[in-house]
Amino acid sequence: MSKVGYARVSTLDQSLEVQLQKLRDHGCDKIFSDIASGSDTRRQGLKDLMAYLRTEDMLVVTRVDRIARSVLDLQQLVRDLKASGITLSAIEQPVSTNSASGKAFLDMLAVFAEFELNIRRERQMEGIAAAKVAGKYKGRKPVSLAKKEKVIYLRKQHYSITDIARQSSLSRNTVYKILREYCMS
Repeated sequence: MSKVGYARVSTLDQSLEVQLQKLRDHGCDKIFSDIASGSDTRRQGLKDLMAYLRTEDMLVVTRVDRIARSVLDLQQLVRDLKASGITLSAIEQPVSTNSASGKAFLDMLAVFAEFELNIRRERQMEGIAAAKVAGKYKGRKPVSLAKKEKVIYLRKQHYSITDIARQSSLSRNTVYKILREYCMS
């Protein structure tokens, strides 16, 4: 049985080092990590971790909210791990999927983590609404006419959306929006 660790922080401002050290101290042979939102299930480190895990491995995290943000995601992960003969353990919480009490505690922690996320989201929306009323939240600056014209010109020259986005320093979604706006006018 091999202990495989997973660490995650949400932003570049946060440090992975504390989690990584705890995982090393706990005896993890291999550690995967991500700097991404917990709700993002397309995290590369998580994908690599899932491809690496083998039967009888133990997946170790510092806390369950590091690997999943919703009860549904966590339960699906636990099901997938169990089907592959892999257990999940959290260092800072008495959680392990190899016992009924550990699984029950895991489910309770997931409920609280999801509740905390929803409360934070509600507070954020309230803050944005208050800032809009106060005239402090104006949203993103509009794309300049010069950039819009450049996007349209490059598209007429048969450049790909990706190339246009790179050359214009815009996201692909913004390029698509400009092109839709152009086609409708």
